Amino acid sequence: MKLNLRNPLICLDLETTGVDPAKDRIVEISMVKVFPDHRREIKTRRINPGIPIPSGATAVHHITDEDVQDCPTFKEIAKSLAAFIEGCDFAGYNSNKFDIPVLAEEFLRAGLDVDLKKRKFIDVQNIFHKMEQRTLIAAYKFYCDKELEGAHSAEADTLATLEVLEAQLDRYTEHLQNDVDFLSDFSCRSKFADYAGRVCYDDDGVEIFSFGKHKGRCVAEVFREEPSYYSWMMNGDFPEYTKKVITEIRLRDAASQLK
Repeated sequence: MKLNLRNPLICLDLETTGVDPAKDRIVEISMVKVFPDHRREIKTRRINPGIPIPSGATAVHHITDEDVQDCPTFKEIAKSLAAFIEGCDFAGYNSNKFDIPVLAEEFLRAGLDVDLKKRKFIDVQNIFHKMEQRTLIAAYKFYCDKELEGAHSAEADTLATLEVLEAQLDRYTEHLQNDVDFLSDFSCRSKFADYAGRVCYDDDGVEIFSFGKHKGRCVAEVFREEPSYYSWMMNGDFPEYTKKVITEIRLRDAASQLK
């Protein structure tokens, strides 16, 4: 079943130096841009991460330091990537927990504040896990009855993810709507204010901590009572986007206290 789209949809996959969105960098990015008329445009780029690629990461995606030594840095292509994804929604496999947070961090490091919060995010893995509890290779076999050749190359994984999503719409016609808003809501496990999941929303739409000693408490209230907690987070090993979110919360709360 072809996707019913109002906006273009970016299906993406990243290969990186590791699995920590706050620290690791992109070494390859592939994006399939699907237009409402079902046209597709593929953009795949190798990227010099500016740091050594660990052997463990190379063992997964087979990209070495030598492979990317003459490739552009993310900062050098950030503006063209931002233009490519402008006005698009997103889909990926485990993308809500990894690919989107990593991409947001890379844009911030490049000095671009690309606002992704107004976009819709479809996580194919979450749909799959809710329905079948498998992995991407198994998902591709299960839904498409094909073996995934070239797994862990960004383009192969990206194309497989898009094919799985379309096959999910065919299989679960009674459960899934061919609508990006529905699929985004269905594939999101929780509503987070930041991509790393450190700050989420309660039932009233108030930002609360989802970790640590203040888990479940209002972020603004904690910062009012314990300003040092804000300083600890800003100086700590948290993603830049998380720091951006908590700073916005603190400034908004401070302004409201002056009224």
